[in-house]
Amino acid sequence: MIPFNKPPYTGNEEKYVIEAMRSSKISGDGGFGLRCQAWFEQTLDCKRALLTPSCTHALEMAAILINVEPGDEVIMPSYTFVSTANAFALRGAKIVFIDIRPETMNMDERLIEAAITSKTKAIVPVHYAGVACEMDTIMDIAKKYSLFVIEDAAQAIVSTYKSRPLGTIGHLAAYSFHETKNVTSGGEGGLLIVNDEQFVARAEILREKGTNRNQFFRGMVDKYSWVDIGSSYLPSELQAAYLWGQIESIDELINSRLHIWELYHELLLELKMKKKIDLPTIPNECIHNAHMFYIKVPNLDVRTKLIKHLAADGVMGIFHYVPLHSAPAGMCFSRFNGEDTFTTRESERLIRLPLWYGLGSQQVKLIAGSILRFFS
Repeated sequence: MIPFNKPPYTGNEEKYVIEAMRSSKISGDGGFGLRCQAWFEQTLDCKRALLTPSCTHALEMAAILINVEPGDEVIMPSYTFVSTANAFALRGAKIVFIDIRPETMNMDERLIEAAITSKTKAIVPVHYAGVACEMDTIMDIAKKYSLFVIEDAAQAIVSTYKSRPLGTIGHLAAYSFHETKNVTSGGEGGLLIVNDEQFVARAEILREKGTNRNQFFRGMVDKYSWVDIGSSYLPSELQAAYLWGQIESIDELINSRLHIWELYHELLLELKMKKKIDLPTIPNECIHNAHMFYIKVPNLDVRTKLIKHLAADGVMGIFHYVPLHSAPAGMCFSRFNGEDTFTTRESERLIRLPLWYGLGSQQVKLIAGSILRFFS
């Protein structure tokens, strides 16, 4: 069976994890943690980059930083992972879902203004498959209505929009280093990206259990104490060491995935030309990171049959998100603004194909060949 995913491993991760294990500090913000954060701050040119145990934690920190309170509303797509909504629902916000653009599976920025009320606090664009939302329009709307923008860039490391790295355009953003992502910090992990200076000091406090411990270590205060709400949002040094091994090889990891993505596209293009399937769309202003390769089939019935066909050929193809507004918790904590024209329909058409560092060209050809046989 060709698995859907294999966590990336390049070789130096083991060396760095052992080095961290033998050091005098394996809790958060050790040498590897600080090295990773410095790399992201330099690469992204952001105000602050803070490693977290997961992308979920980074989103939860963002919700606290913008002071989301009960009664506030937060606008996002329903086609996303549950953490995107949970981070704000935990603070008591009402989640307001809007429809997606079928060509990218990203939120339809043309529907945002109609969803804004006096209670709206923030907009949360999700860069699906590492392909950017229409960020200029989103930022213009946010500025017009004095709203915060938090980019869920979980899938979008090194992707860009008009030459700007995703995660650096909104006020705050979050990356994921889960084992299914382009780079991982040992299975779980995340990053909070702070682009607005006003959030830097408090982000450090929230991350250190609500204490001003960082200020103490920098000699800014003579002792540290509890000054705000917070939690333990630091990953261990072992996670950071694993991540540093991946960062060192990030070009190799991304280029390998891009080669696989392009090969899929080349091999399956004839089915698109025959209108049997749809392939991903990459807008001209976007550079993507080959986070995933998916196809869209005509309907749910065809998808179910194709997944079974692939499995019989030893290939693990999977569907992705079930729209959150249709979930039990979604019915309680959210509302869908406007019509669900594309979200459910397009989600039922989508199949993700195996894509991971080390997947060979012959395996890709086998997978594509299985799909071609199915439609023949």
